[in-house]
Amino acid sequence: MKTNRKTPLKTDFECDLHREKIPFSDYPRPSLKRSSYFCLNGEWDFWTKEKETVSSRKKILVPFPPESRLSGIEKSFGKETVLFYERTFTLPENFINDRVFLHFGAVDQSSEVFINGQKVGENHGGYLPFFFDITPYLKNGENKISVQVKDPLDRKFPYGKQTEKPSGMWYTSVSGIWQTVWLESVPKNHIKNLKIVTTDKEATIFVNGGEEKKKLILHGFGSATEYHFSGNCFKLSLPNGKMWSPEEPNLYSFSILSGEDRVESYFALRKISVEKIGETPLLFLNGKPYYFHGVLDQGYFPDGIFLPASSRGYREDILKMKKCGFNLLRKHIKLEPEIFYYECDRLGIAIFQDMINNGKYSFFRDTLLPTLGIKKGIRVKRTKEEKEEFLKTCIGIQKVLHNHPSVLYYTIFNEGWGQFDSDFCYDLLKKEDPSRICDTTSGWFFETKSDVDSHHIYFKKLKLPIPSEKPAVLSEFGGFSCKIKGHSFLDKGEYGYRFFKDKKEWAKAIETLYEKEVLPLAEKGLCATVLTQLSDVEEETNGILTYDRKITKAEPEKFFSLAKKIKDAFYKNFPCDLK
Repeated sequence: MKTNRKTPLKTDFECDLHREKIPFSDYPRPSLKRSSYFCLNGEWDFWTKEKETVSSRKKILVPFPPESRLSGIEKSFGKETVLFYERTFTLPENFINDRVFLHFGAVDQSSEVFINGQKVGENHGGYLPFFFDITPYLKNGENKISVQVKDPLDRKFPYGKQTEKPSGMWYTSVSGIWQTVWLESVPKNHIKNLKIVTTDKEATIFVNGGEEKKKLILHGFGSATEYHFSGNCFKLSLPNGKMWSPEEPNLYSFSILSGEDRVESYFALRKISVEKIGETPLLFLNGKPYYFHGVLDQGYFPDGIFLPASSRGYREDILKMKKCGFNLLRKHIKLEPEIFYYECDRLGIAIFQDMINNGKYSFFRDTLLPTLGIKKGIRVKRTKEEKEEFLKTCIGIQKVLHNHPSVLYYTIFNEGWGQFDSDFCYDLLKKEDPSRICDTTSGWFFETKSDVDSHHIYFKKLKLPIPSEKPAVLSEFGGFSCKIKGHSFLDKGEYGYRFFKDKKEWAKAIETLYEKEVLPLAEKGLCATVLTQLSDVEEETNGILTYDRKITKAEPEKFFSLAKKIKDAFYKNFPCDLK
């Protein structure tokens, strides 16, 4: 019996690895940038231990996870396997200020970190950044860093779409280091973080840490203005400021000087809200009704799995979708490196950000029954620990993304995956960040509290109760499959919800779906749509782009015209100049 072979797909971004000595050397935290940056990405020693068996040492290319081809390992590991990473580094002369922090963008799932043989700390959970003060453990000259990781894919922690047996809409799991590892040096009394709250007319900057007296330098559009203030809060009034939107992604950069510390950041003036026109509740951006025309974005790549080969992969995905007329990405059940959100801020595309599910998934309970129309009375028990880990990650995601203007909307639960106490979760997350839209239950299993009425429709005609009490969002639909030979992950099989052999037939079917079913809903007040999806992912072949990003299945110009037609239908009844 022949096996279903995987095709070793390559993206065009791999050529960047040959030009760059260090992969993903971009500054990893654009929302709080310092001049002291020392990247530890690149070749590390790597070996594993399972029970008493220790593998031979190999080289791994960090930050790519060991399951990926780009890592140089390309192997999955058992639940009891311990992964070992090790390398040496020598800090540049005059690098050390008072304290040195060691940062990890993300390590999946539980890690222990050592400097020169001494343990400096540990972390649990695979998506959030963390850091340690390693100053006491450093020595002059060469230093050694070691990281030990276990990833049993423990489902008490958020895990997204990772699975031990990839199939359909579940994908290859990753483990170990999968984001940038880096060092920075700071003065003893340093700025720990910034929290920026903006409206359409002002920006309030909260500064945690640093000296009492501070100076802010605003680098506007062609000019710089200095402001002196004391304490931890400064409000900038910009009544004639330039707004941020996907069409005009205007950003204001600024620096804050506090004693010996200096950080750089940026903000944008923008406001997302729920307002009514007549009896129809809508999503408003900057005080005007706005139609969000988007695609589902899983954030997977064939060569790096959780990462593209370079950050250019993020930029090209964004630009290709904008070229097709989309102004929104729904970031689906995955938190990306912060550089991704910076590119969204800079290039101009809105983000609807999903939280990351944990707990046990049931196809029968979470997918089959609601698809058949049974959407009430279904409950699942969750342990206290599962609830705590989920909410801890949710709050962590909000803190990481708070200053990114492109992030307008959070989805707490997707299709009931791990859903519990959704009204309580809404209150908790809305209290943490009241400035963004909160979609509590995307798809089904609705309870009381949510800012939107959010539906997934795949196998039926698109029908929604519009107007309803809340803005209507079609948060998933489509899923039409077209497998392109030579650009698909598997030799045999494909996954989607309708199947087409030809790109033209596929594109025509999507065009018909928008014109015949989405457009009439947009005229009534449907204010956001999310097509499945941006790219193929492994067996799933329902993307606009192939998994290797080399083929766009649709003609961008036609999709752009289609987008304009849908938006025009919406704005005809809900014009932008309406306040």
